[in-house]
Amino acid sequence: MKVEYKLIKTDKNSKARLGKVHFGDKAYDTPMFMPVGTQATVKTLSPEQVKACHPGIILANTYHLWLRPTPEVVKEAGGLHKFMNWDGPILTDSGGYQVFSLAHNKKKDITEEGVHFKSELDGSKLFLTPEKSIEIQNTLDSDIAMSFDECPPATADYNYLKNSIERTLRWAERGKKVHNNPNQSLFGIVQGGPYEDLRRWSAEHTVALNFDGYSIGGVANDDECKDDMYKAIDFSTPYLPEDKLRYLMGVGEPVDLVESVFRGVDIFDCVSPTRLARHGNALVPGLRIAPDGTPKENRINLKNARFKHDFTPLEGGCDCYACQHYTKAYIHHLMRCGETFGASLLSIHNIRFLIRLCEDMRQAIAEDRFLEFRDNFYKNSKSPQ
Repeated sequence: MKVEYKLIKTDKNSKARLGKVHFGDKAYDTPMFMPVGTQATVKTLSPEQVKACHPGIILANTYHLWLRPTPEVVKEAGGLHKFMNWDGPILTDSGGYQVFSLAHNKKKDITEEGVHFKSELDGSKLFLTPEKSIEIQNTLDSDIAMSFDECPPATADYNYLKNSIERTLRWAERGKKVHNNPNQSLFGIVQGGPYEDLRRWSAEHTVALNFDGYSIGGVANDDECKDDMYKAIDFSTPYLPEDKLRYLMGVGEPVDLVESVFRGVDIFDCVSPTRLARHGNALVPGLRIAPDGTPKENRINLKNARFKHDFTPLEGGCDCYACQHYTKAYIHHLMRCGETFGASLLSIHNIRFLIRLCEDMRQAIAEDRFLEFRDNFYKNSKSPQ
């Protein structure tokens, strides 16, 4: 079934939106954080463990599934839902970000037709076009497919970005023409860097194509500064329809979720909670201040020796399976021994941490106190770390 978004209310003092996204007879609340299952699995977790975190939509990756096991294998299995044993909604990205960030040696040839690049697996030559991206996603049979776009670096200048978003729009038109899965929604992507006129132009022309939802791209680059990210959102959301989902791609730091909801974004995804977990990190309340003064997510590293005799949960009051059943000392032991169960427990906690944050934001919007919530988020987040 095509995705339908219902706006329930907008916070009276901000652009924060409370809504529901419907997939047939299933409905999910927004704002929403979406766990990422790149290879048709959320790393180190079973579908049952992911479900216990109370997510809505989860993601899978078009580029990676194209290379292996191939869309044909997924189709033979009965589609992506059956292949990975997930009965909730799935969003597949277009593969664009991976082409521009992971391609072998990062060498690529961008043409009007598509992108020539080399596989990160074996260096073989590949060619991905807007049509091919949509064809793969149609075959995977996800609930939401993404248009194929160029993901320019954060350092790209104005003229490069202008040419890039014009080509991305042409690619969006081409992809939309070949999209032929009646049960799958297709989202358009707004680009334009931190430039107000480019963001507006991209948003207005993308909306004119009448997609089922819209995403804000170009904000997940490693060298992207938060000011530019927030500008990109500020310059995009005023031109996106109120009755359709707004998706911020590749963003998962708690502070960025709060700031993005404040600016009118509905859904987010990021690999960070499971990636942090695999390195021994647990998200905890509070902020840490980066060397440049930027607020970042607060975390503790369970590999640290100070947790050897700490028999308290990762976070007091957290309702996740890890916090309800295990201590920092035990997880410290697992991580020091290289046991995968430690990364699993940390992944459960980190995903649930971000989902709980979204639940709290939804409650604040419902009660018209999102500004107070945002102020308290910073006020209660002063960390000496």
